Amino acid sequence: MKRFFLGTIFATTALLATVNAQTHPTLRSYNQQDRIAQGIRSGQLTAGETGRLEFREARINGQIARDRAFDGGHLTGYERARIACEQNRTSAAIYRDKHNGWVR
Repeated sequence: MKRFFLGTIFATTALLATVNAQTHPTLRSYNQQDRIAQGIRSGQLTAGETGRLEFREARINGQIARDRAFDGGHLTGYERARIACEQNRTSAAIYRDKHNGWVR
């Protein structure tokens, strides 16, 4: 019973952390930065691919900072949706570049 209870708590905590990382723009940026860093370490990303991906991430982070500065530290629903769309595109680009067969 104790194992089941602890297992349930651990699974719930892991699930909530994953959901929060997917919905919070800043946490998702960190996750994508980790994916880029892993691609560099493994040699899956070339220097050019890394530069383009880092530029996209910096543009998204700047967009988040500008939106928050304009609105007192908050993001509107529209801004969150727009940022999520950009992060989805960047995530797809990370996957595509990591799996395209080019190695450094």
